[in-house]
Amino acid sequence: MTTEELKNLQIDKVVDARGTACPGPLMATKKALGEMKSGELVEVLSSDGGTKRDVPMWAERKGFQYLGDVLEDGYFRLYIRK
Repeated sequence: MTTEELKNLQIDKVVDARGTACPGPLMATKKALGEMKSGELVEVLSSDGGTKRDVPMWAERKGFQYLGDVLEDGYFRLYIRK
């Protein structure tokens, strides 16, 4: 998906993990997805560079759809559909 398409998605839940280090963002994402219904979309905000690598790998191993990420000023926005 393009950056514009990602920014225009209808988000069901936002996980703001900015300022936390690994494994914080991954654990927060895992918890959020556990509370969500199939088909819902989570947006993960993280300033930890490892999140951009770790969360997509974990999500795909668990059968979730990683849609992409957007680099903002000092943090990433990652999009995952349950």
